Amino acid sequence: MRIAVYCSANNRVGEEYKSLARALGTWLAENGHTLVFGGATGGLMSEVSAGAREAGGEVIGVIPPRIIAAGRKSPMCTECVEVANMSERKQRMRELADGFVCLPGSYGTMDEMMDVISSGIVGEHKKPVWILNYKGFYDPLREQIARMKDLSFIPADEHYKPTFVDTLDQLYEEIINLKTK
Repeated sequence: MRIAVYCSANNRVGEEYKSLARALGTWLAENGHTLVFGGATGGLMSEVSAGAREAGGEVIGVIPPRIIAAGRKSPMCTECVEVANMSERKQRMRELADGFVCLPGSYGTMDEMMDVISSGIVGEHKKPVWILNYKGFYDPLREQIARMKDLSFIPADEHYKPTFVDTLDQLYEEIINLKTK
């Protein structure tokens, strides 16, 4: 399967988050999956792509010209898809991936996560979204989703929703279970 990973490109994130991202990239490659990511260097993006490449995996980067012009094109890509802008990048990543993993991140990660969830809600795809809630990183988001449900902003019979997982092992199990369906 092709798995898109959304995550931070900030180099200042803690080493434990970088190790988490590298372990995910390694596992994806070792288990025959292709990584789809934003194609840039820095932070968790560098780590997840390096983990996948070093384990012999395929790595598809989707990158707009502004990031290339800034000298941040990842050398880890086995395939690089150049797109016009960030909006096109999100769309292309949705098209390329069979599932989506959201690691800890910032504004861009949240934007990509919400885009892929909302596009699934309106029926543009039926692909799974897994949110890795490592050490409670996404607890406030989980609480906000519960609040939106309580206030009827999200229907109680919601048919499409992300799956929160707390560990890499739980994430791996989710991906394995999807692959065997």
